Amino acid sequence: MLAETICSAVSAAGLGIAAVTAYRKRFMAAARITAYALVPVGLVMTGVVEWLTGIVFNPTVWIGFGLLGLAWLILATTRAVERRSLGGAGGPAKKPKAGPSSPEAVAPAASKPSLGTPAPAPAPADDFSDIEAILKKHGI
Repeated sequence: MLAETICSAVSAAGLGIAAVTAYRKRFMAAARITAYALVPVGLVMTGVVEWLTGIVFNPTVWIGFGLLGLAWLILATTRAVERRSLGGAGGPAKKPKAGPSSPEAVAPAASKPSLGTPAPAPAPADDFSDIEAILKKHGI
């Protein structure tokens, strides 16, 4: 009952402000203020205010929200732990890929690993040698 009275008073005050705004020849602003002022009364008439006050002042609802939050926290934690582990308890173990990311990786045109001191690069025979190397690398 108190919430309905407060919403009615807020709406009445808003309509009064809208009337003053319209008197000052600011009709667009007055129309917007009127629309906002009618919202609390509309919420009271549809029963939304009564439903919200029933939720806010009911301890069972807050316990339910707490349990939902706990369930979400548990799910998020288990997913994070599952992502961090290499092989989760329910899934197959992931195999490391052997490829260009392995420590023995070499450059496409190199004859030895590129980990030591860099050797001077030979001068290209023509302007398109780098393009040919890229095309060969992709199998084109």
